Amino acid sequence: MSVAAVASSPFELTDDQRAIRDAALAFAHDQLEPHAVEWDQDKHFPVETLRAAGELGIGGVYVDEAHGGSGLSRFDSALIFEALASGDPSIAAYISIHNMCAGMIDRFGTDAQRARWLPQLCTMERLASYCLTEPGAGSDAAALQTRAVRDGDDYLLTGVKQFISGGGSSDVYVVMARTGEPGHKGISTFVVEAGSDGLSFGANEKKMGWNAQPTRQVVFDGVRVPTDQRLGEEGIGFRIAMAGLDGGRLSVGACSLGGAQAALDKSLAYVRERSAFGSKLSEFEALQFKLADMATELEAARLLLWRAAWALDTQDPAATKLCAMAKRLATDVGFTVANEALQIHGGYGYLAEYGLEKIVRDLRVHQILEGTNEIMRLIISRGLLAA
Repeated sequence: MSVAAVASSPFELTDDQRAIRDAALAFAHDQLEPHAVEWDQDKHFPVETLRAAGELGIGGVYVDEAHGGSGLSRFDSALIFEALASGDPSIAAYISIHNMCAGMIDRFGTDAQRARWLPQLCTMERLASYCLTEPGAGSDAAALQTRAVRDGDDYLLTGVKQFISGGGSSDVYVVMARTGEPGHKGISTFVVEAGSDGLSFGANEKKMGWNAQPTRQVVFDGVRVPTDQRLGEEGIGFRIAMAGLDGGRLSVGACSLGGAQAALDKSLAYVRERSAFGSKLSEFEALQFKLADMATELEAARLLLWRAAWALDTQDPAATKLCAMAKRLATDVGFTVANEALQIHGGYGYLAEYGLEKIVRDLRVHQILEGTNEIMRLIISRGLLAA
């Protein structure tokens, strides 16, 4: 993919951005959508398909071109992840997490660290996982207990991370661990490679959705990590983690929009084809109004997401607040639209082969991860009251 500038207007895409979106849509249509239900049912993690995405430049969307990435903006990435999610929200969401990790290494790593990890992450020859959440520290991320104790030129990492997408299958783990005092100031960030002594994984979790990507505990039992695998200075790990989450929230919001748009598109096709009481379903005013509301809410959420992406690209001081707003609205609207689409399909919506119940299941978790939507409201309110 070629570099594309931020759109000249928040309401109009550039030719480059249309091309980027269309390439991602084609990949979703050809490589993801035909297999999405099967992957979900078989709990299959399609590594070869991920590498095919990497060949298109989707493994390092906003990593600098000098380090093997595509050098695109957060606005561009929102277009890409929405498009990918129209084929399979679960795989699109994993790709967004992988990109978040690569972006953190690009932004906060040294030249040596970028050269060591980014080329293979950008091609998705190697996969990455983000390790912040713990069994006892979810929304209160600053309370994490995983510790990194200095031992000469190394650190010894001990603790457990919970709900880690790609756990056990990824090659690189970006890990937040406590190196100092309680609270957010005592946290540092490390890159831990698969195969390290003392690194192990829990069972693949049985989940409501996101079945095409593995989710496991990641366990550190005295894992020795050299100091040259620490990102940034000691004590700034929480800031690194939160910087990654601003973009991550945009990405998961975009994935919700993509899944919901696919559900709406299925509904439009269904009401045009299906008849009841001697008329096409598309002729019933109640369904016309429902479809109109679904489309309107999706468009409103999309515009807010674009606004937030624009703010992140331009380093607007309100970016964190806007990213929280966009994530909250897009994930709530996305789930509601998908659920309404299932209802429109009646009993057929409940059948796995139509793909709607999978979209509903996949999108439900988006209201929880990357900070629950209750935490988004807390971030928003703090931003408002501090003004």
